[in-house]
Amino acid sequence: MKSFDFRFEKVLTIKEREKEEVFSTYQESIKQFQEVAEKLYELLKKKEDLIDYQEKQLQIGIPVQSIRQHSSFLTNLEKSISYYQERVIQARNRMTWFEQKLAEKNIEVKQYEKMKEKAFHQYVKVQNYEETKQLDELAMMQFGKGAWR
Repeated sequence: MKSFDFRFEKVLTIKEREKEEVFSTYQESIKQFQEVAEKLYELLKKKEDLIDYQEKQLQIGIPVQSIRQHSSFLTNLEKSISYYQERVIQARNRMTWFEQKLAEKNIEVKQYEKMKEKAFHQYVKVQNYEETKQLDELAMMQFGKGAWR
């Protein structure tokens, strides 16, 4: 009885490796997205805190120079926020792209696994047929020997 050999085993192995690589890259893109999103959140929080602080200072009265400094700092903060908003969009797009690639690789691997499963069932079917055929031949030989005696 010969062992089962799937003719696309090497292709399946390559597809599984590709899937693992894309998964790894996808995980990294998630991490990068989270890092950039957290930085954006921190900047937005800083802006919110600065605006609250400015409003409180305006109520008690502050020098014009302080208002100018806060305004300048707020402008720089808004530039940083814009920059990180763009980076968040890019990171999200990259993450989404790798997510789609991962889904494609999963489908490819599943297709080859399904082919392997079908080939194995066909192999088992052929092996059972061959075994039954051999048993029938043995039985016929035994019967033939007994009939000649």
